[in-house]
Amino acid sequence: DDVIERAAKGNPIEKAKLKKDGTSAFVDIYEYAAKIRAGEMTWEEVEDADLNTRLKFVGMLHRAKRTPGQFMMRLKVPNGIVNSDQMRFYADCVEKYGDEKGVVDITTRQNIQLRGVKIEDAPDIIDGLHARNQTSFQSALDSVRNMVGSPLAGIDDKEMVDTRELCNALNDLVSLDPVTKTRGNPMWGNLPRKFNIAVSGSRDDFAHTHINDIGLVPCPHASTGEIGFNVVLGGYMSIKRVAESVPANMWIPADRNSVVSLTEAILRVFRDESERKDRQKARLMWLVEKYGVPQFKAKIIEEITSYDRGVTVSDAQPAPSEPFERRELLGVHKQKQEGKSRVGVLVPTGRLSVKECRQIADLADKYSGGEIRLTVEQNIILPN
Repeated sequence: DDVIERAAKGNPIEKAKLKKDGTSAFVDIYEYAAKIRAGEMTWEEVEDADLNTRLKFVGMLHRAKRTPGQFMMRLKVPNGIVNSDQMRFYADCVEKYGDEKGVVDITTRQNIQLRGVKIEDAPDIIDGLHARNQTSFQSALDSVRNMVGSPLAGIDDKEMVDTRELCNALNDLVSLDPVTKTRGNPMWGNLPRKFNIAVSGSRDDFAHTHINDIGLVPCPHASTGEIGFNVVLGGYMSIKRVAESVPANMWIPADRNSVVSLTEAILRVFRDESERKDRQKARLMWLVEKYGVPQFKAKIIEEITSYDRGVTVSDAQPAPSEPFERRELLGVHKQKQEGKSRVGVLVPTGRLSVKECRQIADLADKYSGGEIRLTVEQNIILPN
């Protein structure tokens, strides 16, 4: 009730979400598309709050100035791993929009964005993504954004944690309905602001934990040697403020239960207690500062304890201090697997044409078992 009351007095986006839940777009996009296809309406007749706000909950961002009536569709690609079939599907989705408008972008969150998409085409794209175990739902506006992990997960001889399972588990936490087992989770469909999570797998920190709301930094426990994560909180970049994440003095084991429980606890407190009026002060860092780090830590531990899942949160552990040089992702490098190499390929500005998507898919089929990895530098890696 308190959250609803604050939202009612909040900024215009909060009022729009309160008037009609953002997750209604999960269904509305199909209804709008059907009507446009049938000639019963045009995109200009879509309610403005849907067109420019709520459709973002299905990952569709209207590019009103440059391409009116066309959208950029943002996906969710946990840990930045795609396959050749998915890459060809992206090309098929945007091909009809022409070489200039119909392109595919690799993002700074190891993610994919499809450009040029029209409302009437969205359901076929969404259904195709879901058939390939991907989604665009809850990828924009006030949602948990793409889960960033190590682009070298599972192939790195200096790896401390394989981030793939954890990124997929966190992606399911926020975007898979626990009841229907379909994509789109209303529980996390109305956050005060966007929320970024990064899970790092080695000391290289290819995931850039320092600029994420939750950063999980691999670190062994000083007493037991068990591998876990030191937790950093509140990192973000905006026009008004750039804030590096702060140590939360928390360490958790690097297992699925601990990582999901910690994340769920922080999200719950953020969702229900963060700012709903001033969007410039609604990111997690502001809430951490309001509490103070020790008090916020206590709040999160209290929340985790209430779940009764056997998760223990320890104080932060001493970070490894031995000399370490960050590795290069571009070029040809040996993997930990005997006789295998990874090949990092530069993608200028992260932009791919339809033809390039298909060429990458062909290369992946020929050399890397169909697997393609994306990096936060907006490049690709062909493993194995």
